[in-house]
Amino acid sequence: MNYVIVIFLVSLSGLFSGLTICLFSIDKNELKRKISLGNKEAKKIYSVRKNGNLLLSTLLLGNVAVNSALAIFLGDIASGIIAGLVATGLIVVFGEILPQAIFIRYAMSIGAKTSWLVKIFIFILYPFCWPISLILDKMLGKEIPTVYSKKELMKIVEEQENFKESDIDADEERIVKGALSYSNKTAEQIMTPRTVVFALEIDEILNKKLLNKIKKQGFTRIPIYQDSIDNTMGILYTKDLINIKPNTKIASVYHKEKALTISEQIKLDKLLNMFIKSKIHLAFVKDQYHRLEGIVTLEDILEEILKQEIVDETDKVFDLQKKAKSLTKHTQKILHTKKY
Repeated sequence: MNYVIVIFLVSLSGLFSGLTICLFSIDKNELKRKISLGNKEAKKIYSVRKNGNLLLSTLLLGNVAVNSALAIFLGDIASGIIAGLVATGLIVVFGEILPQAIFIRYAMSIGAKTSWLVKIFIFILYPFCWPISLILDKMLGKEIPTVYSKKELMKIVEEQENFKESDIDADEERIVKGALSYSNKTAEQIMTPRTVVFALEIDEILNKKLLNKIKKQGFTRIPIYQDSIDNTMGILYTKDLINIKPNTKIASVYHKEKALTISEQIKLDKLLNMFIKSKIHLAFVKDQYHRLEGIVTLEDILEEILKQEIVDETDKVFDLQKKAKSLTKHTQKILHTKKY
């Protein structure tokens, strides 16, 4: 009879130990997310997991009580030293290592199937565990939620995409990482530099030659300036040039104040909100002296989020930033040659 009781107590010890690591390996917020997605297992587990300190007190008190009883029964079967060694071996192997290894691997499944049993343990030990859990709640407060940084979230998405079991593909990984990182960048980092900005003077005449030039450039929005490109006036929409009368002045068709003026250091998330609220999709990037440094469009921000160039059939140059850098290097090379 004693052997049967010992086997039962070892099994019960393993159950308490396994349930402790199983239930506490699952974050409460994770359970809430799964419940909102219709996961029935998460709903069962959350019913016992929601009060963490009460659950912890119940499982640990039950485990300690069972291990103490196990030592007593083993003492009746064998001498003190042998009983101690046997009890230690049984508890470590069958009461700790094996159950924890199994329970942690199948945490959701086992946790859901044993939630009814955990409720019974909580009910039985409630008079002893409730005061302890109340003290813990007052001293330590409720459980601190797991908060991930942006870099950690990007790493999680990256790891999930590498798992065969995950339904996240490479495109989704790229977009999610872009969405999490774009707000840290500034307009200066994605703008089209002024050296490659195609702009027109407000006093120019839209003759056949200029219209052909505009068509060749392929831009849908063209900055308009007066006297100097630093003195931006507005935007010319190429769609407004359909069926336009020959030799029309730009001044009569461009849209004044149809562009935002921003600083170089504005964050992209703030700029995106400005584009959306104002319904304007182009911004002039200017320095502290109101000199034009470049332009940023809504498309530039979307490309930063998607981590991919958006190229249509009219685009002549895919990456204007690279073109600007190339022109700068070329100019520096010419000046260096002339100097020496």
